[in-house]
Amino acid sequence: MIVNLAYGQGSLAVDFPADRTTVIAPAHAPGLADERAAVWQALAHPVGAPALAETIHPGDKVCIVFTDITRATPNDRLIPWLLEYLAFVPREQITLVNALGTHRPNTRAELETLLTPAVVAQYRVVNHEAENRAALVPFGTTRGGAPVLLNRHLAEANTRIITGFIEPHFFAGFSGGPKGIMPGVAGLETVISNHGCRNIGDPQAVFGVNEGNPVWEEMRDIALRPGPSFLLNVAMNEQRRITGVFAGDLLAAHRAGTEFVRATAMQKVAAPFEVVVTTNSGYPLDINLYQGIKGLSAGARVVKPGGALILAAECREGLPAQSAYDRLLRQAENPEAVLALLARPGFAWPEQWQAQIQALVQRKATCLLHSSLPDDVVRAAHFQPCAEIGAEVARRLAALGPQARVAVLPQGPLTIPYLAGPT
Repeated sequence: MIVNLAYGQGSLAVDFPADRTTVIAPAHAPGLADERAAVWQALAHPVGAPALAETIHPGDKVCIVFTDITRATPNDRLIPWLLEYLAFVPREQITLVNALGTHRPNTRAELETLLTPAVVAQYRVVNHEAENRAALVPFGTTRGGAPVLLNRHLAEANTRIITGFIEPHFFAGFSGGPKGIMPGVAGLETVISNHGCRNIGDPQAVFGVNEGNPVWEEMRDIALRPGPSFLLNVAMNEQRRITGVFAGDLLAAHRAGTEFVRATAMQKVAAPFEVVVTTNSGYPLDINLYQGIKGLSAGARVVKPGGALILAAECREGLPAQSAYDRLLRQAENPEAVLALLARPGFAWPEQWQAQIQALVQRKATCLLHSSLPDDVVRAAHFQPCAEIGAEVARRLAALGPQARVAVLPQGPLTIPYLAGPT
């Protein structure tokens, strides 16, 4: 049977044995017939908050936070529709902030792709600067004692609008909502504290769990410190069509959105698999290996201990090379050494959370990577290169015997499998 795996801006057609393969994909939700009308309707009739237009007064500063190039949010549709709705606000009073978190700045060309050239030309659009103290405002401390620093444009605005899209998140439960503020427009020290080894290692810091998840609960608490924010989040299907719009109070609208997404994304399976093939949902989510750990983590939920996990992620921007994630992996000779390094008292490193989750998955299963990366780069990241996915699966199933099975997650973390009972 041929299964098309999301990969880059296209797909990989891979042949799997039909009698031994289980495909785990999100339940299909149809795209909305009129996306723009649905967005305007949500803005006019929000969840737990007045209509957005009723809350903005003459002279108010408006800050719109949007997701960066590593996210699949349909910014090129969502942001122009939002700005059209806000046409009564003078353009000079509106600032759009790119919620980079700790990611690299996006170029003007990338911003034009994200937002449209017209928006970039007509409005103030800025990249968040997580390491520039002058661009940040303090709001107390984290639970771990680090300073809480948030983007100055956000902090000083009278109206804060947080946009994005909701999907299951591998350690924050679900994306969207408070994540647009923390880590989206937070300082590096704040993010490192929240994403520290203890929080990431908590058993509740997993896909689909918000309440009781120490990572998400602190994100929520920090996001509320500047004052109320208005949420505009969407859900999408595998064709990147909008399936739901959730606007209003930051927490109430997000809660409605997460329950909507949970119904399609969470898929129950009866037992774990000897081999699991997963993706990171294609471009832009598989732009680098750092992002690809989300897809790896999704597949790890249903792989047998000692099994094999194959990630298909294009990684057109590398790990990225010389990133904090890349440098951390190169300090350790294997995944266990990564975990030992992270466990040292007082150790803190940007992007350590991704390396920690990767190493925990690699403790459970053999991890292989099909990508555009050279084999030596793949091995330096503690993966085994996988040139042909179909051939690798066939080889492993043949060695394991007729009872062995393979699971395929063609859309990666857009589907979150979970076991029906104990493993």
